[in-house]
Amino acid sequence: MADGVPDTETAILDAALAEVLAHGIRRTTASDIARRCGIARQTLYRYWPDAQAVFAALVTRELVAALPAAAGESSDLDELVALLVETADRVRRLPLVDRLRDTDPELFARYILDRLGTSQRAIHAETARRIAAGQRAGFVRAGEPPQLAAMVLLVAQSAVQSAPLVAEWLPESAWRAELAHALRGYLAPTVEGQR
Repeated sequence: MADGVPDTETAILDAALAEVLAHGIRRTTASDIARRCGIARQTLYRYWPDAQAVFAALVTRELVAALPAAAGESSDLDELVALLVETADRVRRLPLVDRLRDTDPELFARYILDRLGTSQRAIHAETARRIAAGQRAGFVRAGEPPQLAAMVLLVAQSAVQSAPLVAEWLPESAWRAELAHALRGYLAPTVEGQR
């Protein structure tokens, strides 16, 4: 058992990831996942009611894993922005995100964009916490941390979703640099007299 998650549950999600990367979500069934995992389909149903629930849990696991759990508190705005950009870049480069974007765009929209799921809530909560810490330290502008975190999530999610669309103009290093500029400008404290 790792991090409180039963081995069978982890194995099922690992099998689901392998199936989705190989065949896409539309062509992956509960039977496919169970077969790859080496379990009976009924065993899978002890953990999730259907394949769609497995996919939702898989997306949540993969996105939450991109959070900087081990990172300490940021000491200045540059560190906070670097952490936010690194997290967005990790999500952008996730094999699952690439696969969903390329082969199942409608499902990508449903799991990543159309519903406020567990992963978005976790990312939002962590971002709000870090923004509040930055406000206390004086390097993040005033405002309600949950509201600022929601806008950061919207900006980063849009940048992640649309990165391949603008790759001609924003190769990877430029994408990171421009996202950093956008987030830094949004979060920086307002200097008196420069409104």
